[in-house]
Formats: sequence, C-alpha cells, structure tokens
Amino acid sequence: MMSVQPRKPIPFDCPATYQISVQGRVDPNWFDLLEGMSICVSTGEGGSPVTTLDGEFNDQAALLGILNSLYELHLPLLFVKCLDK
Repeated sequence: MMSVQPRKPIPFDCPATYQISVQGRVDPNWFDLLEGMSICVSTGEGGSPVTTLDGEFNDQAALLGILNSLYELHLPLLFVKCLDK
C-alpha cells in the first residue's frame, strides 16, 4: 500500500503549480489553449508518446478547464500532481 506524506492543505481557490501527464502527443500549437503551460513530449512504455504539462493555475477551476480540454482532445490522463508543498 502506498504511503502518503502529510502536507499542508491545498487551498481550492488559490494559485498552485501543477504537473499533468497524458498519453499521447499535445501539439505545441496548443500552447495558448493550455494557458502557457510548458509542454514536454517523451516516449513512454512501448514507445508510445507521453506529454507532460507544467504550469501555474489561478485556482482549481482553471485546472479543471485544462483537464476538460485534454479530455476533449481524447488524451488519456496518466496523472495530475500539485507541485506546491
């Protein structure tokens, strides 16, 4: 079983930095749609592309907007991680 380290609560309505990983390739032309997030494409298991996005969001509503955009692009979500500690 995975152990989760205690951390301070993440405010729902405050800025935070997130890392999002999806299976597939996000075209760098989507930079504006993705609110200026950095886009890094690498090769995952089996040689399939994996895109990792890093960036700061004003609140979790903005994060949800990006996740919805990725969903509409039919990109399977691998993980979402809050980088603020």
